[in-house]
Amino acid sequence: MKRTSIGMLVGVGLFVAAAAAILTGRFYGSMLAIPATVSITLWVMTALCLGLAWKVRQAKNDDGIGLDRTQLNPLTIAQFMLVAKASAWTGTIVGGAYAGIACYVVPNAGRLAAASDDLTGVLASALGGLAMAIAGVVLERYCEVPPPETGSDALE
Repeated sequence: MKRTSIGMLVGVGLFVAAAAAILTGRFYGSMLAIPATVSITLWVMTALCLGLAWKVRQAKNDDGIGLDRTQLNPLTIAQFMLVAKASAWTGTIVGGAYAGIACYVVPNAGRLAAASDDLTGVLASALGGLAMAIAGVVLERYCEVPPPETGSDALE
């Protein structure tokens, strides 16, 4: 499995933000309200990814990775890595979309009542998406296994 490219995440996030900004400028009048509670899932997933990263880091530092019941199973770490990749990409896309919406809502918050009502939810969701993407990348980096130091170890 290849590492998630930070450049690709940034590029996709900027593309989604630009598309969302264009669409929001055109269709904001027919959009539903965006309460602050929409960001709860993003923040919960951020906390989950950071908690899993801490757990994997502790297991690596204590030599607690293995097949014993007291150790963290390597397949579990591989599953954590899938959660990390999904979180990084989902956070990027959702955070980018809300950042694009924020490009319309923030400047118009003083003029439009709907924009001022949406401001908290849009900003919380944009920051939650960014935090989730960062937490996903951090978890993915902790789940990596360094290559063997010698060529003979790779054959065993």
